[in-house]
Amino acid sequence: MVRNIALLFLSLLAANETFSQQEEKENLIFNGSFEDHFYCPQRIEPYGQMMEVEAWWQPTGGSSDYYHPCGGRQCRVPKNKLGYQYPRTGQAMVGIYVSKTDYREYIQTELKYPLEAGERYRLRFWVSLSEYSTGAVATIGGLFTDYRIKDGTRELLTNNSKKSYNNGVRQEIAKIFEPQVVNPFDKPLLDTAQWQMIEGEFVAKGGERFLTIGNFYPAEQSNVLFPRYLREILPGAYYYIDDVELYCLTCSDKKQISENITVTKKKDEKEYEIGQVIVLENIFFDFDKSVILPQSFMELKKLMDILNAYPSMRIELSGHTDSKGSDRYNMKLSEERAKAVYDYLLSKGIDEKRLSFKGYGAKRPIADNATEEGRSRNRRVEFKIVSM
Repeated sequence: MVRNIALLFLSLLAANETFSQQEEKENLIFNGSFEDHFYCPQRIEPYGQMMEVEAWWQPTGGSSDYYHPCGGRQCRVPKNKLGYQYPRTGQAMVGIYVSKTDYREYIQTELKYPLEAGERYRLRFWVSLSEYSTGAVATIGGLFTDYRIKDGTRELLTNNSKKSYNNGVRQEIAKIFEPQVVNPFDKPLLDTAQWQMIEGEFVAKGGERFLTIGNFYPAEQSNVLFPRYLREILPGAYYYIDDVELYCLTCSDKKQISENITVTKKKDEKEYEIGQVIVLENIFFDFDKSVILPQSFMELKKLMDILNAYPSMRIELSGHTDSKGSDRYNMKLSEERAKAVYDYLLSKGIDEKRLSFKGYGAKRPIADNATEEGRSRNRRVEFKIVSM
């Protein structure tokens, strides 16, 4: 009996040590608890986009939702239009439909670093079923890919990349995605009061850069249940999500090298120079608007890292458009987009004395406006180093 107790104690000690070691490792997910946001959510948009959250977005036409106390009445916590729940930690959370109907919603993010081949990782996140749902499911999971999934569908997300040829006819074959981590079929996620953890380990193939969370299985493979305590107001199973974490269990610690804090810095460049102009390659805006999209977070963070690494650096942000549209319209849009980046940096604590912004419209092209590729390159935000 004493021996059994001793073995149990040692097992618990080892488990706690492993857990502590994991907590000391870097979470590879940006904004995993959804606290950081571009602006406060105002309403639930049936055909909208989840653009408020930094580093997260929806990869399909299914409109995921963001909840924060600063938001409008439909999007507040704990009480909102789609249920009642406090975030697991902090103030914010997101929500998605996962089944019982064919309708699906997903959320997606880009990892801090690509996954390394042969290394073992652990993903975990927490979900809570809205009591307004008409049903519950089991198979919510996380899918890692080396490319950004983008699909206009509002239904089950499938892998349409494989082609077949029959008598010269090209045909797409839709296959179900196989998430690396998925909640077991026999453990349905039924709790509307408490948060339930979804967790799993996997070995990376290498190069995976994006994580998509949702239900990748049709209803008959999702273990759809209909608990009597649900209010059956919503047309499907709706879950709140919070605290997404990804740790490498076998990776050795790595130090971030200086090149990682630059946007377009070349390997042989030793320092920044006054007058240097750097294009922010991955700043995305809503069509014909100055609203920064969540996909821009990685690039904005790199710019923040530069400014924090060089505290005396002053920059001018400049917005540019292609040649389509009137000169007046392009000038106004380019200035508004430069100001949007300016406002973002101010909101993150950068001193306004270090920043200025200006719009140039289509006056400074860097590529041929006669081609779509050239016009795409001309639609940009860049910054110029004014002083160091």
